[in-house]
Amino acid sequence: MNWREVAVTVSSEGEEAVADLFYQIGCPGVSVEDPELLRNYIESGIWDYHSFGEVDLTGTSIIKGYLCEDDYLSRRMTQLDESLRELVKQFPEWVIQVKGITVKEEDWATAWKAYFKPTRVGNHFLIKPTWEDVNPRSEDVILELDPGMAFGTGTHATTVLCLEELEEIVKPGMRVFDLGTGSGILAIAAAKLGAEVEAVDLDPVAIRVTQENIDLNHVSARISAKLGDLGSVLQGQADLVVANIIADVILMLLPDLKRILKANGEFLASGIIENRAEDVEIGMREAGLEVIEKKENSGWVLLRARWK
Repeated sequence: MNWREVAVTVSSEGEEAVADLFYQIGCPGVSVEDPELLRNYIESGIWDYHSFGEVDLTGTSIIKGYLCEDDYLSRRMTQLDESLRELVKQFPEWVIQVKGITVKEEDWATAWKAYFKPTRVGNHFLIKPTWEDVNPRSEDVILELDPGMAFGTGTHATTVLCLEELEEIVKPGMRVFDLGTGSGILAIAAAKLGAEVEAVDLDPVAIRVTQENIDLNHVSARISAKLGDLGSVLQGQADLVVANIIADVILMLLPDLKRILKANGEFLASGIIENRAEDVEIGMREAGLEVIEKKENSGWVLLRARWK
């Protein structure tokens, strides 16, 4: 199968807005090449295993999305084009340039690996690509990962927010549901903290990759990976439900949350772009939840909620 790689170069201020446009047309994930963020990572020591040389600050970022070349491609490209034109009207000072190429599935599955490096998150998590070597500390909780073609390397701000919260919330013996598991990184992290986890995704590729990563991390006794509609394939209730998806899908999940979340349970919702956070908060209140914590990272928001 062939895929269309669509790369949008945009002024750094428009990074989140363009990323959100890709999600709106059904793109399961995006990559962001942000020179300023890369330099910040290097200077902070987050990527302390590699030398990237001098990083030039261009004032722009490159947002890449991958769309299947199927019967829906033309409609999605038209929708993206119209949305980008609207951005140009609203922000005429922004640079917005678009180009697209066709890539084979096997090329897409491996090309991004040059940018995925060992990364520390929170106090103890060390995300380790399978092809990289690290010297872990004694207290490190290593998350061995090969995302393949599934969304989620763990370095995106939305996933970082979730990992930091899991480190604080999860206790041994808890039951956790991970909705839209992607590469399985959050499910694996919860399992390594002692939880019993059920990971769900609509995408069979994601479930296959999740199972491979479960095996890599030797946590198969603690995690079951299930293919199906988010929430509908789960039985019983969890102490914690995690959904690192997008705002619209989170809003769709809320009516079903009563069935799968315990009365004293908690809900972690991430993947919410900053300008949609208020919509999700309103939806949560209408569903009977109260937001007890709100965190932001690089224009993305995580909401932690409980039943009122």
